[in-house]
Amino acid sequence: MSTAPTPWPADTAAPVLFIIDASHRPERQLLGQWLDSTRPEQPPATTHRVVLPIATRQEAIDEISLLPFLQGDPDTIVVPIRVVWGDGRDGSRPTPRLRDLLRGNVRRPGASRAARILRKTPDRATNIAGASATLAALRARWSGDDETAFARFVANQAGLALDIAERQQRGGRYKVPRRVAQNLRRRSAFQEALTQIAEDTGESVEALNERAEEIFKELIAIPRTFWQDVMAAFNRKVISMGYEPEIVIDKQRLETLRETVRTRPSVLLWTHKTHIDGFAVYSMLFENDFPVPHLLGGVNMAFGGLGYAARRSGGIFIRRSFQDDLLYKMILRQYLGYLLEKRFPLTWAFEGTRSRVGKLMPPRYGILKYVAEAARASGDDNLRIIPIALNYDLIRDVRDYVKEQGGGVKQPESLRWFIGYVRGLRQPLGKIYIDVGEPVILRDVPEEDDLALKKIAFQVGVETNRVTPITVTSLVTTILLGAAPRALTRLELGKEMLRYLSWARARDIPVTDDFERDQMDHFNDLAQVLNSHGLVQHFDDGPDTVYALAPEQHPVASYYRNTTIHHFVVKAFAELALLRAGDAESNRLEIFWSAAERLRDLFKFEFFYAPREAFRDEVVAEMDRYDAAWQTRLDEDPAYAADLLRRFRPLVARAALLPFVEAYRVVANVLSRLPADEDLTAADCLERSLALGRQAYLQRRISTEASIGKLFFENGYRLVDNLELTQAGDAELTARREALSREFRQLANRLERLRVLALPEDAW
Repeated sequence: MSTAPTPWPADTAAPVLFIIDASHRPERQLLGQWLDSTRPEQPPATTHRVVLPIATRQEAIDEISLLPFLQGDPDTIVVPIRVVWGDGRDGSRPTPRLRDLLRGNVRRPGASRAARILRKTPDRATNIAGASATLAALRARWSGDDETAFARFVANQAGLALDIAERQQRGGRYKVPRRVAQNLRRRSAFQEALTQIAEDTGESVEALNERAEEIFKELIAIPRTFWQDVMAAFNRKVISMGYEPEIVIDKQRLETLRETVRTRPSVLLWTHKTHIDGFAVYSMLFENDFPVPHLLGGVNMAFGGLGYAARRSGGIFIRRSFQDDLLYKMILRQYLGYLLEKRFPLTWAFEGTRSRVGKLMPPRYGILKYVAEAARASGDDNLRIIPIALNYDLIRDVRDYVKEQGGGVKQPESLRWFIGYVRGLRQPLGKIYIDVGEPVILRDVPEEDDLALKKIAFQVGVETNRVTPITVTSLVTTILLGAAPRALTRLELGKEMLRYLSWARARDIPVTDDFERDQMDHFNDLAQVLNSHGLVQHFDDGPDTVYALAPEQHPVASYYRNTTIHHFVVKAFAELALLRAGDAESNRLEIFWSAAERLRDLFKFEFFYAPREAFRDEVVAEMDRYDAAWQTRLDEDPAYAADLLRRFRPLVARAALLPFVEAYRVVANVLSRLPADEDLTAADCLERSLALGRQAYLQRRISTEASIGKLFFENGYRLVDNLELTQAGDAELTARREALSREFRQLANRLERLRVLALPEDAW
């Protein structure tokens, strides 16, 4: 058996009260022997021992036994002690075994199991002492005159001190909140809020307290070290079924994140691409010894054994709708504030739902609003909101997304569904990448200021996009989609990859470390996986190996392209604006800016932009890289625009914007076919666009099935509604509807011209 230093205080003149955290006889004997064997030669004149099973009964400690010892000498030194049980396995990744589920927590063994451990492997038991304090110091930190409540406070402080000492043995990942419901109930802010709700609703305080108890049981996570280990092992298993076990993350950024979480109330907001996201975030934090993250999710995911295990490893399941339940809203706000105050990081997917198209979805700030209110109520106005970008080489869910976007119905979550989902991971999917952005500080946000929260959420989205790296999969699909329907030889693909990488690196756009090696070597490694999934086709029987995307795979490939599309939007707009200016006979600079601003407005429901003036600066910076005198020369030389475009390699507009232009073209065409006196509703627009889109693809009026998508059509409707084209009107309305349809047709034609311009000079 290993032992910690002596638990006896250095001051032998003061009385001592040992609080012995023991659940059964073997622990009591072990700790008693430790006290006896380390007793100083001149022990304190007065020594008391009281046994409290704090670790195993943390939510219901019988503190009454403490009362007789709290009325004595205020200089009495209170020393809590405990046995820490090891799991008997080496390594930093604890892996519970099946028998642990049957026998109970190996780190909190029962009496018979503890006795057996002490006989066979006594080194698994370590005696620890928590930080001591005098009764006078404890009373100074306590406010009130109820001695039973003071005894409860002392017991709670003893448990906290022992938890801190135990974490020094086990690691920071095992920092968990204790007695949350009881602590919340005792707070004056909670009682005042409860009284106010009673006054507002007419419901009695007693009835509210009864409902509150049910909400506490439903809402509050009850993390346990054993179940943290179980969930971590389960996460590793699920991830490793399809992905490489080691998540790719910048270690320096990880240490910065650790310091922020340790010192500031923190919220980790991650992008949502797949059901694996939560597993990946939890695993990354656990494996790197972060305090237990409280992961917020919808109550729809609290099914079966997964919900049971998730609650016991930090999961918080929130009702989908609770706007009219004042009590639920209050408890949620108080609970989140308590966790922030105690420096437990909160984490959730800030998009609210999985991105069905690959790019970042508009953030939902409902939970963020409650967190902001909780931080404000706790008096902390320096909440750190930390963006977390998750990316994958390949994603199991994408084919399901394609079906949904084509009009299919989403399969509801259930235990049976989840088992099938996990089984579907049994194929190589590559790597998982996690990137950490700079914190957005939530400071002095006025109450009920939704606009301010939207701006905060927008900042988070912009920073998330900034740190999202270009992966091999996203780059290859971007290039091949841009070249489609043409295939590229191995050499052509390699040259385009070099052009894109050179362009990205010159602009400090992050790329994965895979590109540090010969990118074609890594592509060859990944090509087999891409080919096995049917995503990329290759043909080896000709004089050159060629790569292409099968037409039916364009929607899938489009998803991966969209994960990094935000890096290319400004350049794409600049290319199209330059092409438009080159067609003009005069005022080409004015036409350039008019076209760029128009594109910004047309796709404002799809992308995160900088403010208008900053957007213009970004366009100027991009153009200046090719020619600092472009604004002057554009008006002076009629051939200049065409000459400059030839130097714009890589040309990205078609690869980046084609599905959006074609989808919006479909919506505009639906609108232009309506009589002037007919409205167009969102539901009707979606139904008609899906039908017209399928017809247009068969007629090859649009070039790719990737353009047929519910989200694209819905955003297209938001645009035409914003342009005031959906409500019935007169002949002038018809003309405006037809003008928008022509505008998107012209945009599609310009994209095709850019595709031809991008062809290799030696192309057939």
